[in-house]
This record gives sequence, structure tokens and C-alpha cells, in this order.
Amino acid sequence: MVAFGMLGRYFGRRFITAVAVAFLTCVALIAVVDFFELTRRVGDRPDSSAAEIGYLVLLRLPSFTEQMLPFATLIGAMSAFLALSRRLEFVVARASGISAWQFIGSAIVTALLIGILATTVYNPISAAMKENADRIETELLAARAAAIGWNQEKAPGNIWVRQRSETNQAIINAKTSSNQGRTLTGVRIFVFDMKGEFVERIEAKSADLQPGAWRLTDASVFSPVNSPKTMATHLFETSLTPDQVRGSFSNAAALSFWELPAAIELVRAAGLSAARYEIQYQLLLARPLLLATMVLIAAAVSLRVFRLGGVGKMVTIGVMSGFMLYVGAQLSEQLGEGGFLHPVVAGWLPVVCAAMIGCSVLLHQEDG
Repeated sequence: MVAFGMLGRYFGRRFITAVAVAFLTCVALIAVVDFFELTRRVGDRPDSSAAEIGYLVLLRLPSFTEQMLPFATLIGAMSAFLALSRRLEFVVARASGISAWQFIGSAIVTALLIGILATTVYNPISAAMKENADRIETELLAARAAAIGWNQEKAPGNIWVRQRSETNQAIINAKTSSNQGRTLTGVRIFVFDMKGEFVERIEAKSADLQPGAWRLTDASVFSPVNSPKTMATHLFETSLTPDQVRGSFSNAAALSFWELPAAIELVRAAGLSAARYEIQYQLLLARPLLLATMVLIAAAVSLRVFRLGGVGKMVTIGVMSGFMLYVGAQLSEQLGEGGFLHPVVAGWLPVVCAAMIGCSVLLHQEDG
């Protein structure tokens, strides 16, 4: 098959080189923007340094660039195909009896391999580095808040979970989480008795999950019947396990491809919704097909002979198609998390539809 022959290897090398250039360009742009953003957020600390901020940027980069990989594949594939078309190499290939399906076959195979490596190797590395980055960023922001006198504990948090024990029930609110949900910052706990009557409110700088309890640091306890109490450490009883905490507090993107199946089973066993973890797992499984679909879209808009004109319009259509696929994937993901779509459908539907459209366009262009 020509996809694995000399000509196929040549087209494959051109494709992977163009994708690498596009990907590294995205990495450089994201690194610069993120560096200035982090400098704005934490650079006013007296002990902060450019090296410290640069290290944090390095830890965050894989997570950001992982999301940009499909677009880098699309841009790289279009630039490679347009260069080959401009030099009439595709014309020569067609004249020798080779169809478009044959000479883009190597690019599709390469995209599938890149997708497999991105899911099985790059994603675990990205998740581990992002976890360290979140921990460091939380510490930096907490130190910054203390330096400027901002009470982080009283700032509204966006993480909420309910817990029940034999003696009471509580609603836990946290500003941020790290260590897969086992460490919280900016914590507020509203405690009620079993009849639903308010008992007390606890505010703490941070909380670390220990067996059977949350260990609160710099805690303040407010009660309707007692005067406020301040404690350096305070143990608050909990029935939550590390697996339940992971399902409630941790971000699905913080778990690697290899950790997600076990996390899904544990969250289900805890009686919590595992939809976001299932969707994330399906998205990672569909990534190789997504990259191959980007190659199909690029081929559909880039195989036009230059002298026929309209290349700029076709490139614009290709970029817009990639953007629409991204929007469709985000919409499908939200519908899946809301329970309107099965996780498998939410993860695969946009990719499969885009692949079918790309194949149909290529069939129409090449075979009429």
C-alpha cells in the first residue's frame, strides 16, 4: 500500500514536520501569555522570581498544549497539504495514478499514532504536572492573599459538597482544591443537626483529609449560643473517603487516562455521579479519531490546485470547520454532564459526525 511505501513515508514526514512546527508555535505562544498572566497574579510577592514563575509555567504547559493538539494537527495538515499542492507534487502523484485517499493515508495513520501516544503517554504526564502546578499555585496565591491582607477564607468558593454522619450533617464550601481533592483552601463548613437546625459555622485557611476527619488549619468556630473560638488546628469528623472526595472535589482533567477507569468505578460505588469522569475517559479514547478527523478536514480544503484559485477561502472554511467541531464537542460535553446524553455519545458523537462529513466531502471532490 502506498501509505506505507516510499511516497507515503515522504508525505508522512512532511505532515509530521508541519504538525510539530504548528504545535511548538502554540507551545511558545501559550508559554509567553501564561508567563505574563502568572506574573500579574503572583509577581508582586517579595520573594517571587522569574525562575519560580517560569517553573510554574513549565508545569502548566502540557495541560494547555494538550487541548491545542487537535488545532495544531489541523493547521499543520493544511500547511503541509498546501505546500505539496503549491509545488504540484499532488498533481504529479495524481498523474501517476495515485488517488487522494492513498497519499493522505500516511498522514491519517500518523495522526492516529500521535493520538494514541497523546492519550496513553502525554496525558498522564500532563495530569501529574498539572497537579503539581495547582498545588504550587494554591500556595502562591494563599501567600499573596496573606501579604495584602485579603481574607481568602471569606471569599466565595465554587466547590460545594454535602456530608452526613451519625450525629450531624454539613455543607462544605471551598475556594480551591488540590491533591485530587484531599487538600482544600478557603474552607467554610455549615453544620446542622439531624433535624436540619443550624448548629455552627467553621471557617478555616485549609483542610486536609485524614482517616475519619478533616484537619482544619487556622480554624474559627462560630455558634449561635457560644462565643467565637479560634484554633490553630481543629479536627472535624467526616464520613467521606478519599475516593468520595476525589469524585466531589477533584477535576476530571486532573486524572490521567490510566486512573480514570478505577476512579469511575469508585465514584459509582460511593453513590456519586461519575458522568464527568466517564465523558473525560471517552474524550481521551476518541482523541486518535479526532486527530485523524482533523486530517480529513484539512485534506478536504487543501487539495485544491493553486492555479484554480480560492485557496484562501478554502483555508478559512477549514479553520472555521475546526472551530465548529470544537464548539460541538464542548456542547456535547455539557449535555453529557447534564445527563441529556450518554457519556459514550457525548464523547464520540461530534468526532464521528465530523469524520463522516470530511469523508463525504473528499468522496465528492475526488470521485464525484
